[in-house]
Amino acid sequence: MKKQILSALLIITILIFELSFVSLGSSMDETIAGMEQQEAQTKEKISDLERQTQETQDAINELNEQKAQTQDNVSSLQDQKTQLQSTVNDYSDQLDTLSSEIAQTQESMAEVSAQIVELNASLQENEELRKQRYESLKKRIQMIYEKGGEGNFFLILLDSSSLQDFLTKFEYINDIVAYDQMKLAEYQTIVDTIAAQVAEVEVKEAELDEYQAQLDEKHGELEDLTDAVMGELSSTSSTLSSERNKLADYEDQLAELDKKMKSLESQTAAAQAELAKQIAERLALTKEDTSGSYAASATELEWLAATIQAEAGGESYTGKLAVGSVIMNRVKSSAFPNDIVSVITQTNQFASYRSGKVELIISNGPNSTCIQAAQEVLDGARVGDYLFFMTQYWADYYGISEYTMIGNHAFFYRWVTNKKSDDQGSADQNATQEQTPQENSSQENPDAAVPEEQSQPAPSEEAPPEDNNEGGGDNPSEEGGGSEDGGDGS
Repeated sequence: MKKQILSALLIITILIFELSFVSLGSSMDETIAGMEQQEAQTKEKISDLERQTQETQDAINELNEQKAQTQDNVSSLQDQKTQLQSTVNDYSDQLDTLSSEIAQTQESMAEVSAQIVELNASLQENEELRKQRYESLKKRIQMIYEKGGEGNFFLILLDSSSLQDFLTKFEYINDIVAYDQMKLAEYQTIVDTIAAQVAEVEVKEAELDEYQAQLDEKHGELEDLTDAVMGELSSTSSTLSSERNKLADYEDQLAELDKKMKSLESQTAAAQAELAKQIAERLALTKEDTSGSYAASATELEWLAATIQAEAGGESYTGKLAVGSVIMNRVKSSAFPNDIVSVITQTNQFASYRSGKVELIISNGPNSTCIQAAQEVLDGARVGDYLFFMTQYWADYYGISEYTMIGNHAFFYRWVTNKKSDDQGSADQNATQEQTPQENSSQENPDAAVPEEQSQPAPSEEAPPEDNNEGGGDNPSEEGGGSEDGGDGS
């Protein structure tokens, strides 16, 4: 009877255990599914932010092109305006010369006009004298003919009483004839003078008309030139002002887009950090096996060695193996791409790749030590199961509570943060740029094997504080933890 009871209890215990295991497994599957759903949502958010970032960058590029074209237009218009202003200045000099010529022409016109007035007055006097002489001569001729004309002079001579009387009368008659001839000559002179004066007046009037025509032509020419150039100068100035306004508008738009870009980068960094935490937390539940060798091509070996050199060129050989281990652990993990090049070139992961350092090392050929370390990792050697690494400063800044220091890098598998850091992170979400910590501003950014939040952290649009880490650290613009090839890591 006791055996039956014990058997029943054992069966009940086994059933309870199995039910608990099934329940636990079901709960674990639901948890992982929920975490994967969160990761998918975060990835979708990152993709949307990257799309917005690309659209913003395209808009910035387009505006920069338009700005450059407008700057060229402004420069060209400024040159054109300078040339037109120079032309206007030349016209101003011509105007001064023309004004002088006009003054001289007007003086000549005044002189000719005075001469014409004087000639007309003289002509009028001579015309009066001519009329008088004409009347006088007409009366003299009339008188001569009334008294018998020249025959009368002959009769007077015949009527002489003596030779003396004849000679006296002859002389008298000669004087009368000479006088008459003189008066006729004077009259002819007056007539000729009047004709000459009339001709001179006509010449002077023609000269005056010519001066006036020249004056009108010079005035018209200058007015046409000045109007044309001033109109073009006004148009150019207006266009130049419009282009400068466009340039100022482009500057304003670019400033707004730059502000938007910084905001997007900050949001993307925050989302990348959140994704890294989600992936690490999910992987920690299942603890994937990332050990084992990998059949790499010559190209993959070169990429792996170049990245090790870019990230840990100044680290110890163990530090180089550790960086290689992170890359290969990611290749083996279901949370990352399954080949070496895709892991290294994954968006916002390795700063040494984004900066071009990896490809530069590839072009020159990785050094033999890094090639050897890469081959060791490919053959299965691992320095831990780490999926992330960064400098110790950044690990402490993000509050990573579980990490292992190898050289100057903090390596970890799970993104576990302490409570103090979480509280600080929440507070930083509402912090302004001025409230971002600024101590130790020379600190290098975290390692490449974490998302890009290190270069543009979530708390603000400004990078987190930096320490003066010696050895193995990156340049502040990178997340990668390695020093320059062959350097001392400083």
